[in-house]
Amino acid sequence: MPKGDGQKLSLRGQTNGKYYQSYSFSFSQPWFGGEKPVSFGVSAFTSLQSNGLSSDNAQFQKIRLNGVTVSLGRRLNWPDNYFQLSHAVNLQQYILNNYSGYLFSTGTSYNLNLSQEISRDSRDSPIFPKSGSFLRFTIQATPPYSLFNKVNYATASDKEKYRFTEYHKWKFDSQWYQRVVGNLVIKAQAQFGFLGQYNKAVGQSAFERFKLGGDGMQGFDFLQGSELIAMRGYSNNTVIPVGSNPNVAQQSGSPIYTKYVLEARYPVIASQQATAFVLAFAEGGNTWNRFSDFNPFNIRRSVGVGARIFLPIFGLLGIDYGYGFDAIPGLPSANKGQFHFSIAQQLGGF
Repeated sequence: MPKGDGQKLSLRGQTNGKYYQSYSFSFSQPWFGGEKPVSFGVSAFTSLQSNGLSSDNAQFQKIRLNGVTVSLGRRLNWPDNYFQLSHAVNLQQYILNNYSGYLFSTGTSYNLNLSQEISRDSRDSPIFPKSGSFLRFTIQATPPYSLFNKVNYATASDKEKYRFTEYHKWKFDSQWYQRVVGNLVIKAQAQFGFLGQYNKAVGQSAFERFKLGGDGMQGFDFLQGSELIAMRGYSNNTVIPVGSNPNVAQQSGSPIYTKYVLEARYPVIASQQATAFVLAFAEGGNTWNRFSDFNPFNIRRSVGVGARIFLPIFGLLGIDYGYGFDAIPGLPSANKGQFHFSIAQQLGGF
């Protein structure tokens, strides 16, 4: 930025009338501590989706999500000055009215959680890295309500059982960049996510799950309370656990996922006005419902080609064509040839 201190303000709104509405706000201050490199951020959102029927109709369906996040982050000087530590407090409210696809269909649930993230970023460029790495480890957890609220979850109603969402969530992302010859760069990436539970009587959380497959646009699906993980060569949210009900698994997501990416990149434009590069990729990933079923080598595979262009006014724009080799039971059109478009992001991260 030619002037200013790097603050960012974002306002966003989407609607198609009574069926869908989404509004969000965010503000970040990278130098909250004056001369100290402490960052501060605050964001809020509200989303609503319904089938458009009146509330007195027996077929009426609606889901509303409200949320707010406050975060603090700071750079570390140890083990080296590439490390950063951040903390965030998040509060979300989920209001469901006869809305299928979750562990419960009617009721209100609250998700109060604290997240801790440590990362190391030594990439030489944010748009087209030629060397360096990016590592990130995140822990997100709610209070273990079921251990002290004296609720008998074996006989509790859905309204009582899911009123306070509880879970612990672990995520890891690693990326490496290496110039091979000339400007040809190889990127390797591995990701992992696990959603755990405190009490078997309560079971898995209905929210904060992972949806694997497709373009991964937005990164977090506010309307469904789950993380979107891109995987080219497969349609959105279609990489589901073996034996799952496709309608439920696509809607709610899965508690465990892993994904691997190998990508070859070559720049075609490198200037201050624009940056563009072409790429070829191979990806693999999968999801599971139980940790006992987890097998990091049992993956759905895809290959393809794509291109990216960065324009200062639009951000990073991308298009990919991927071919998924492995069929998804119950979803015959999930794999094979798929086009994917991305705006202001890269599939699979930077």
